[in-house]
Amino acid sequence: MTSMKAPRTTAPAGRPQPGLRERKKTRTREAIRAATYALVEAQGYDATTIEQIAERAEVSPSTVFRYFPTKEDIVLTDENDRVLLEELRARPADEPWTESVRQVLRRAVGLGVGTDPGPARLRTRLMVEVPAVRARMTESMSVTGRMLCAAIGERTGRDPHGLEVRVWAMSLIGALMETSLYWAEHGHREDLADLVDRALTVLEHGVPAKNT
Repeated sequence: MTSMKAPRTTAPAGRPQPGLRERKKTRTREAIRAATYALVEAQGYDATTIEQIAERAEVSPSTVFRYFPTKEDIVLTDENDRVLLEELRARPADEPWTESVRQVLRRAVGLGVGTDPGPARLRTRLMVEVPAVRARMTESMSVTGRMLCAAIGERTGRDPHGLEVRVWAMSLIGALMETSLYWAEHGHREDLADLVDRALTVLEHGVPAKNT
């Protein structure tokens, strides 16, 4: 889910608003991300250093590392995974599981691409071009997959550590990774929400027979 989303700026209904300290942290994270995006767009990923990012964001290099352990994390990390999993748990109990996933992912795409697709396009392009970014994304998405297993277990009554749950969850994670790469490899021309829908249809029904 990580590669498709932009930082959330407001708390969802029913959740407490963040305090002053948390808002300051959020602003610092966003300043570091914005500085990184601007520098990478201007001079490329490899040429962008933590020192340059810190200077542009008006923080110290140690502050950058305190918020983001690696440069790859600046590009990839967001705070939406847990929120989206909460939304998945909040879907109607009688709604088919795959439909719940489809609706929540469509919302995730809307958050990440709807108003400003630039960061999502940059992230996915870097996933294609920079092996270190792609490797870090794979690691990050595996963490999301484990959280997804817990949500599936709660919803279906199955053991979240069971084979079936793990296979389905990690198949979804792999599908989202490949969808992100496909979107970037094809110049971001297609609608990302439509591509995610196609990926979910493949998970539900398998690869369709080739037209003859």
